Amino acid sequence: MCRTGISSNEVVHSSATSTMIEKSIDASEKAEKLDSLPSGSGFIDHDDYPDGGMRAWLIVLGTMCCTFSTFGFVNAWGVFQSYYETDILRDSSSSQIAWIGSVQYALVFLPGQITGRMFDLGYLRIPFLLGTILLVVATFLVAECHTYWQFLVCQGFTVGLACGICFGPTLSVIGHWFKRRRGIALGLTAAGSSIGGTIFPIAARNLIGLVGFPWTMRIMGFILLFMLGISNIVLARRLPPKNVPGGIFNLRAFKLPAFTIYCFANAVAFLGVYTVLTFIDISAIAIGISPDFSFYLVSLANAGSGVGRIVTGLMADKFGPINVITPMTIGVAMMTFAWPYAQTKSSLIAVSVIYGFTSSAYVSAFNMPLYSMGLIEDVGRRMGTVMVFAALGAVAGPPISGAIDASTGSTKAVSYYAGSTVLLAVILMLITRHLILKKFLGKF
Repeated sequence: MCRTGISSNEVVHSSATSTMIEKSIDASEKAEKLDSLPSGSGFIDHDDYPDGGMRAWLIVLGTMCCTFSTFGFVNAWGVFQSYYETDILRDSSSSQIAWIGSVQYALVFLPGQITGRMFDLGYLRIPFLLGTILLVVATFLVAECHTYWQFLVCQGFTVGLACGICFGPTLSVIGHWFKRRRGIALGLTAAGSSIGGTIFPIAARNLIGLVGFPWTMRIMGFILLFMLGISNIVLARRLPPKNVPGGIFNLRAFKLPAFTIYCFANAVAFLGVYTVLTFIDISAIAIGISPDFSFYLVSLANAGSGVGRIVTGLMADKFGPINVITPMTIGVAMMTFAWPYAQTKSSLIAVSVIYGFTSSAYVSAFNMPLYSMGLIEDVGRRMGTVMVFAALGAVAGPPISGAIDASTGSTKAVSYYAGSTVLLAVILMLITRHLILKKFLGKF
């Protein structure tokens, strides 16, 4: 018997009743808040995500078709780098030609600052349609190019910009439809780029021999038109638009140290993460591997990446994206260091596949932590900001690698540079994780 004369059962019952009353009051206040808000104010219970169903999975189909046509197309650059160096642009240096590919990579990210903000404000279909038209037209124009500057303008700037306009909002769309299963949705989305990066190099290499370079690019243009046509039909927002204060480039977001460091982590990562994919084809030819085989290395890397992206999505849902990204990205650095020492077909195949598998984690999930760094209504702008930093690394990385190769005549020096930048990025990501969790163990 308690000294107050109240039994323990009564105390428990009273506590439970109090909790129920508090929940009822909270629910009532929330209902009053919803009733008092004007129509289209943007307030929504963000715990109510579809996380599946026909409409949500059609969204994933649309994002896969988009990444197939944007990042998948851009990821085939290694084959174009090799072809241009040995044929159309053989009078240009490796570093000069690499600028075409690096501009593409950068511009896939750079428009995200604008398209992400537009997405948050409710604009998706019109920008996406304009990007689709621009990409198809630019691909047809590449077929008519003959000089370095023509390729730089058409394939570098125009194709890259068009890809960026389409790619920018796709990851934000996933955030509207998935929460608990967001990792696998993003993994499947990213797998689209791996499928494209596998198919486009093989198609390009074989079609060039059969129908010539101009018709190869025209055929690819029709493929892009079909795939992006699907995306235009099925992609849609779910949450109402909301104008979160801060403008296009929200400087107040940098008050969060974790977000600031994570931005720099992505810039550093892209200085080296695509080096192997860009140069493995031409480096294989340099050591005596037949060009008829070497171009498959790019496709093998992208195929390995496709498997890795799905695995990453499943693991990220369970363990947290940074917990998956960091060990896999260490694997990228190890494969980058090992790449120059692969001197046979079998060893190059092993490096390509393992590099593709490990790099998939970072490439497919580097945006995932951003969903937890602010409001979902502002996710497009946050992703756009990080993409700007990623673009800085992407535009500088391959030319720096090409310049190092030209000055040293050794891919070993290139691998030391690229692998080191990837390891530095891993350290910055781990610092970000610690700032968020305030401890060493935990899901993030």
